[in-house]
Amino acid sequence: MSELRKVRMGIDVGGTHTKAVAIDNLTHEIIGKSSVKTTHDHERGVAAGVVESFQNCMKENDIDPKSVIFVAHSTTQATNALIEGDVADIGVFGMARGGFEGFLAKRQLKIADIVLGNQRSIKIINAFSKLKGMNKASVEEMIDDLVRQGSEVIVASMAFGVDNNDAENLVMEVCTEKGIPCTVASDITKLYGLTRRTRTATINASILPKMLSVANSTEVSVKESGVDVPLMIMRGDGGVMEIAEMKKRPVLTMLSGPAASVMGSLMYLRASNGVYFEVGGTTTNIGVIKNGRPAIDYSVVGGHETYISSLDVRITGCAGGSMIRATANGVVDVGPRSAHIAGLDYAVYSDPINWTGGEVEFFSPKEGDPADYVAIKFDNGERVTITNSCAANVLGLIKPEHFSYGNIEAARKAMGVLAEYCGTTIEDIATQIMERSYAKLEPVILALAEKYKLEKSQISLVGVGGGASSLIIYLSEKMGVKYSIPENAEVISSIGVALAMVRDVVERIIPSPSKEDLRSIKTEAINKAIESGATPESVEVFIEIDPQTSKVTAIATGSTEVKTTDLLAEATVEEAQELAAGDLGLPPNEIDLLEKSSHFYVFGTRVSTGDNPAIRILDKKGFIKVQRASGKVIKTTAENYVQAVEQLWDDLAIYQTEVILRPDFYICAGPRVMDFSVNDLEALMLLIDIEMSTLDPNEEVMVLAANSL
Repeated sequence: MSELRKVRMGIDVGGTHTKAVAIDNLTHEIIGKSSVKTTHDHERGVAAGVVESFQNCMKENDIDPKSVIFVAHSTTQATNALIEGDVADIGVFGMARGGFEGFLAKRQLKIADIVLGNQRSIKIINAFSKLKGMNKASVEEMIDDLVRQGSEVIVASMAFGVDNNDAENLVMEVCTEKGIPCTVASDITKLYGLTRRTRTATINASILPKMLSVANSTEVSVKESGVDVPLMIMRGDGGVMEIAEMKKRPVLTMLSGPAASVMGSLMYLRASNGVYFEVGGTTTNIGVIKNGRPAIDYSVVGGHETYISSLDVRITGCAGGSMIRATANGVVDVGPRSAHIAGLDYAVYSDPINWTGGEVEFFSPKEGDPADYVAIKFDNGERVTITNSCAANVLGLIKPEHFSYGNIEAARKAMGVLAEYCGTTIEDIATQIMERSYAKLEPVILALAEKYKLEKSQISLVGVGGGASSLIIYLSEKMGVKYSIPENAEVISSIGVALAMVRDVVERIIPSPSKEDLRSIKTEAINKAIESGATPESVEVFIEIDPQTSKVTAIATGSTEVKTTDLLAEATVEEAQELAAGDLGLPPNEIDLLEKSSHFYVFGTRVSTGDNPAIRILDKKGFIKVQRASGKVIKTTAENYVQAVEQLWDDLAIYQTEVILRPDFYICAGPRVMDFSVNDLEALMLLIDIEMSTLDPNEEVMVLAANSL
């Protein structure tokens, strides 16, 4: 192995397989892959599979442990612990001042047991103390009492603790001395909303013992392999954090599996907006990429809203291995049960050499399931089932290069038995299957597109996971939208983990934020990203202001190692123009280069005088960073940006009966595209000024404003 090669390792924990991928840090070339069965039943849980796949990948591909500069893995542990009810009993130590504030706070801090479903819940024991007269001795007494009542982990939560958390930290100090795990509510979120903040901290605390056990086991095993870099964990919002941070805030890892898929997709995706599908055997996770970032929202646990930021994902029980339900009249449904749950093979991935005859059997995969799921039994006693993957192969949608490609002859034989039973053709049965799946998935796509205001011309379906081609091709053709299946889609999650950025978020309620407020929250976000493992020089911060709620959000991203070489070739103007034209669905001669900088091209459609063109911003590698249906760009300098912003603010305003719709703003400065989506000009100027003040006054910048038609 070359001494110059540096390796990034990513491990994704799936429901069936745990997959490790080794990637060259400079070229992003895949050096090797390894897959093992996920070790759900091992005494060390899925951590055993993480370590096994990691070690196998290094051994099978002759990777020197000293060359590994980054190791990260996604985890299902947080989600599974909550689904399965493998949680600790929680003692909530509530605090507030006296008087009316204390009266209200005591009621808000009394958290009811959190129902998780399947007759499982997080048991909560509540205690309350007024701040007046509270000292270390009284705190020790209350904690001892909570433990006597069965509390395994303590949550310290104080009214207005986001402003001053000294009392919460005192509880943490006592718990640490006593060896009792503790979560401080204001460390989990800085947002107001006492009940919701406390509930979020409680959910974090409930999975703390389980996650600490898994984290410690994995960390020790990785170090024993000779790799001397911090172990990183995938967060549910698409970033990674060091394992030391995960031990404090494990709840942030919820939905880290789908997050890994999204981040992997972004490495291959030449479009900034789209709807992505992570298609497995049992479920399909559907979410949105907006302006090059995955859509994030607060999670809901047991019907309760939390302050846990994670991917806004819709999970449907319709995937590559979903079995069909039928009657003599045809297919009535697809899923949610999958072939592996029923212990049956997909027909399309079976060998039909000994198949003769065949009859339809209807059955219930699990007790309580409908009794009309379909299995096909052949004369030799072999039983298989029919899935979405079978139907898509029969219809010729799946090509040999796709991971879902199988034995079409086998699929036709099995489906032929059902077609004869229903008095129709094989192709008709396959179409019915795809139509039932389409009916389930299309409303989910449209709802997400509506929620995140994706313009129809921008919707591109991105398929990841081994079963992607089983669904996405039919959906795209039926909806009339583009689709793409990235290279290495079947291991895209592991790639996403290996190439993920550190991500951290700081949120505050700040009415009418000043420049100093914004600088402060930006600095705090940078510091948190560095604490989570990012190198200081790599951190960038995106700030959002919601004028309706006064919430200010600072999102910091950074890498764990700054690359000094980039071997990917730059796109010429002509090549970039072809890419932009393809995305717009136009020939290259119908779009123009509107502006360019040392790092970006801005292309637009040709329009009549007075109209604004559809806009595409591409970086010099040919990746589309911004897609908008109507926009305008002005090239200026950092010291003269105000005039350009004010001009575009007015030029692209849309006047309606009762409101004025203002444009979104993007600024290309150096290698960055900064996104400013604020409906207040003063707040917009504040945000832009913070960024412009860090640049040389004479540095060229491109200011782009865009609105939806």
